[in-house]
Amino acid sequence: MTAPGSPRGSASVRALLAGAIDYAGLFPPAGLDMVSAATNYAQYRTGTEAWALGSFVLPATRLDELAVIAAPMWASDGGAPWRLSALAGSDPEADKARIARFEEAYGAYARVASVETRAGSLEAIGTLAGLFAGTETFVEIPLDGDLASLIGTLKASGARAKVRTGGVTPDAVPSTERMARFLHACAGAGVPFKATAGLHHPVRDEYRMTYASDSVRGTMFGYLNVFLAAVLAREGVSVTRLQEVLGFHDRATLAFTDREIAWHGVHVTGEQLAETRATFARAFGSCSFREPLDDLDTLFT
Repeated sequence: MTAPGSPRGSASVRALLAGAIDYAGLFPPAGLDMVSAATNYAQYRTGTEAWALGSFVLPATRLDELAVIAAPMWASDGGAPWRLSALAGSDPEADKARIARFEEAYGAYARVASVETRAGSLEAIGTLAGLFAGTETFVEIPLDGDLASLIGTLKASGARAKVRTGGVTPDAVPSTERMARFLHACAGAGVPFKATAGLHHPVRDEYRMTYASDSVRGTMFGYLNVFLAAVLAREGVSVTRLQEVLGFHDRATLAFTDREIAWHGVHVTGEQLAETRATFARAFGSCSFREPLDDLDTLFT
């Protein structure tokens, strides 16, 4: 097994990243306007790496704005409808109505494949899950809360979990222990999850937190760390072992083949990655679609 060169074309990486990157260009640190973000998404859909592209993420309150801007793109697209992930805000009932109106008018061109929201209590989780029943719903929960109860309620209500893995300041990045406990609890309950924020790079390391030249730097999770840990979580490994995988940053032991990804004694096959993606680690949101892919080219340089 050899490491040199970019691994992005290997079958194991494609199993890991197929449809995994939900494009969130509207959100920090990119913070693009709707025209720019929608144009980017349209281009990514027809690019050579469209295989890695997931949904277009936007607030439900901006669905009508998207329709106005993207209608000419939809008219000339000719492909499958755009996949959208709509963020429900402080008035989820109004957001549900917005989604219904949008899909009635534009469902042939774009559909809301998932809803993202947040809740800090068991009651709120149940209410939100019931409101958006029938649509894959990801509920962001606090990592310092009672994870067993929160994730148990997600399971009972048919919702998925959402975890915030970073932000634009170092204190927004959770500890490896909290992430490990989250993955362990989700796997034990059989609750799928998606990650949001901070997974712009393959490997855990210190990076600029924003795109500003004077940006503060901080240690950020790598999506390889999170998704390989997710595979192991499904196999029932300990929280301590998950912490180790989440904290890996030495690239010397990282290697790729079509069959597997190996790293620091962990060997994960493409079949395991594909199964984990389909049933457990569903996606990750990133304000850049290109950066997570392009950084694969620099892993060994």
